[in-house]
Amino acid sequence: MKKHYSWLYRNSLSLVFVCLFLITLIAQAITGFKVHNSDLEDAAMATLSFKEYLNSGHFISATFENFESEFLQMALYVVLTISLRQIGSSESKKIGVKEPVDREPKPSPDAPWPVRKGGWILKLYSHSLSLCFLILFLISWVMHFYGSWQDYNIEEKMDGKAELTMSMYISEPTFWFETFQNWQSEFLSVTAIVVLTIFLRQKGSPNLSL
Repeated sequence: MKKHYSWLYRNSLSLVFVCLFLITLIAQAITGFKVHNSDLEDAAMATLSFKEYLNSGHFISATFENFESEFLQMALYVVLTISLRQIGSSESKKIGVKEPVDREPKPSPDAPWPVRKGGWILKLYSHSLSLCFLILFLISWVMHFYGSWQDYNIEEKMDGKAELTMSMYISEPTFWFETFQNWQSEFLSVTAIVVLTIFLRQKGSPNLSL
C-alpha cells in the first residue's frame, strides 16, 4: 500500500526556504531601518517611519542588489549546464552520454499541457525556466539601479552636494561596485559546488550521494 504523506512533508523543502527568506528579509528591514535613521539623524535630516523606509532607496537597493545576483546566477547555471561539462562533478551532465533531459518530449496523457499542445507553446515551455530567471534578473537589476540611485542622492544631500540624474548615475562607480561585488560572490559559489562535488559527497542529498 502506498504511504500517504502530508502536504507539509511533500512541500517541506520549499516551505523551509520561504520561511528562512521571510525571516531574514524582515530582519534586514528592521536592522536597515535603524541604520538608515541613525545616518539621517547624524546628518540632521528627518528620519523615516518604517513604512517610508520600505519605499526608500536604502531598502530597495539592498534588497534587489541581492535578488539580482541570485537570479543571474541561476539563469547562467541553467543555461550553461546545457552544453558545458565538468568531468566528475555531480552538477554536470556526463560527457559523451545522451541523457533523458536531452530527449524531445513526447505527448502523453500524463504529460504537462504545453507538451500535449506542442508548437510554439512547447517551444516556450522548453525554455521557460531560463526565461523566467532572466526576466526576474532584469526586473531586479532595474529595481537595484533605481534604489541605489535614490540612496546615492540621499547621501549626496547629507554631504550638501547636488543630486544626480539617472543618466548621470549609471556611469558612477558606486552602482557598478555594488553590482560586481555581488556577482563575483555568486560565481564563486557556483564554482565551489561544481568543483567540490567532483571529490566530496553528502549522504542522502540528491546528486551528491556516495
